[in-house]
Amino acid sequence: MEKEEAKKRIEILKDVINRHRYLYHVLGKQEISDSALDSLKHELYRLEQQFPEFITADSPTQRVAGIPQKQFKKAEHETPMLSLEDIFSEKELQDWEDYLKRLEPSSQFEYFVELKVDGFAISLVYENGLLKIGSTRGDGKIGEDVTQNLKTIESIPLKLELKGIKDRNKEESLNLAINKAKFEVRGEVFMEKNAFNKLNKELTDKGEKTYSNPRNLAAGSIRQLDPKLTASRRLKFLAYDIVSDTKQAKHSEEHEILASLGFKTDKGIVCKNLSDIVNFWKKVEKNRETLPFQIDGVVINVNNNDLFGKLGVAGKSPRAARALKFSPKQATTRVLDIKLQIGRTGAITPVAVLEPVNVSGVIITRATLHNEDEIKRLGVKIGDTVIVERAGDVIPDVAKVLIDLRTGQEKEFHFPKNCPSCSVKLKKIPGEVLWRCPNANCLARKRENLYHFASKKSFNIDGLGPKIIDKLVDEKIISQAADIFSLKEGDLIPLERFAEKSAENLIGSIEKSKNISLPKFIFSLGIRHVGEETANDLADYFNSIDNLKKSKKEELEKINDVGPKVAESIYQWFSNRKNEKLVKELLDNGIKIIQKKTKNQKLKGLSFAITGSLLTMTRESAIEKIRSFGGQVSDSVSKSTDFLIFGENPGSKLEKARKLRIKTINEKEFLTMIK
Repeated sequence: MEKEEAKKRIEILKDVINRHRYLYHVLGKQEISDSALDSLKHELYRLEQQFPEFITADSPTQRVAGIPQKQFKKAEHETPMLSLEDIFSEKELQDWEDYLKRLEPSSQFEYFVELKVDGFAISLVYENGLLKIGSTRGDGKIGEDVTQNLKTIESIPLKLELKGIKDRNKEESLNLAINKAKFEVRGEVFMEKNAFNKLNKELTDKGEKTYSNPRNLAAGSIRQLDPKLTASRRLKFLAYDIVSDTKQAKHSEEHEILASLGFKTDKGIVCKNLSDIVNFWKKVEKNRETLPFQIDGVVINVNNNDLFGKLGVAGKSPRAARALKFSPKQATTRVLDIKLQIGRTGAITPVAVLEPVNVSGVIITRATLHNEDEIKRLGVKIGDTVIVERAGDVIPDVAKVLIDLRTGQEKEFHFPKNCPSCSVKLKKIPGEVLWRCPNANCLARKRENLYHFASKKSFNIDGLGPKIIDKLVDEKIISQAADIFSLKEGDLIPLERFAEKSAENLIGSIEKSKNISLPKFIFSLGIRHVGEETANDLADYFNSIDNLKKSKKEELEKINDVGPKVAESIYQWFSNRKNEKLVKELLDNGIKIIQKKTKNQKLKGLSFAITGSLLTMTRESAIEKIRSFGGQVSDSVSKSTDFLIFGENPGSKLEKARKLRIKTINEKEFLTMIK
């Protein structure tokens, strides 16, 4: 980025971040998620590091958020409550250590790593061992006195008493520090997930407004003027720091003291190197959903207290500490272009081409804009800064346009009247939002149908991916699905990058795929409105492709979840002579439809969803097992879901299932069910 462009971007980022921080910390409102705001702050921080001449005292990177509320007394922090600089990757972690080693080249670095609870920062000041003042962070120097509210939290000791210290000299030294005029502890007020879900349900039952997340609820509860209301919220406190001098050499030792004083604290882990930190970070991220409270990363402190102090402060953040955050579920990036994707049924989907951005651990370069109406609703333009999320942790989606970041150089996107592939005029069926290409011979539609036909959920032809299909179509070797099964090695070897062995392997895969179950065969045909579950229901009802071909609309509508619209689509598909010919050619080319063996129907009437990575089987094989025992599978979690099977790195489905009180089972428990 050029210097002048960077300067403009920094200024506009500062304005937008300050606005959202004021909305959240002062007015108690939130227009964008924490992770989206973190993403903007991170972009600003990186730009300021690249162009330090543009760092100003009023930059959000140089201050701590918020000002005291008028209805509370002010409480001054003798030692400022600093904020932590966020990092998001192993590279940024390495850059940070390199930076520390340049500042202190002769020092040995050991780290203490603990969970970063997504809570509300609080300072507790004790006088002669008794709780005197509890206050919020505020602007870092002056916070709000919320002592009476904090006293309602049972995990905050009203009196400090040492327990379990075996070293008498250490006990005496600590007692002297504790019973001085002032002894300060800092930590996070938070709400556990179960308490949060229970309270939100109570609010819903009363017809009152619910809270979006436990952190917002914890913050709002601490700011209540009535301590009785705060007491009803079942808040907890996790201590992470002792500000007063306890003459401990290491930060990890302070955590031991906090536990001895009766505070709940994270045991954390001492790490000798960055590799240990990364391993701990990854392990915690895998298991975060199993914790009773929300976390959004880990906090890393240089464990040596003298070295920590020596490294000092940069802006309003200590140099010797960082928050290593998990990959955000939302992030901000820019729209470089908007392109149109043509589906196998002719549906035209606009797709945003993005500056690469990490969302939930995946680098996202494209995100769906769904349809023309959604583009209008979002008001998105080419060049806009947008918030991107992974809907259900899978599909990249543009959630919001940050209009405040516009420069005037953005361009409107105009939806075309004609198909970008075949130039046929697009059509929109009354009552639908999607524009469609009506041309069944459209080359783009044909390609998408072939991709679908060869995919894992259909014929599962190993080695026949989109690039190979494109090559075969471009060379006019295949034009429709049945052509795949008449391919010979000699057809493939002359093609670029096709050696004799790779041609042999692909022909072997095609031959292997000829044995297929009836549900997969039906699904592979690409009938509009017929997904995996409907294909499975059709196979169960008709038991053969011949019976399905002869079916009438009235009979189709008798099947579970097949309404008039789906029945019409199936009937019209099989009434088309070209489609009838396709089915015949597939069967003539050696396709054998395997009849499903009847198994114990112990899962009949039960609906399952799956999240995360399974260890002993693929997701596809798990789905097949569920169906073979009479169960149904859904892509999403709803009130009608009976069980959620979760594996490693589960997504948002797990949290939703717990909110809806849906039974969650791991892979081992699922396999026990079907024994």
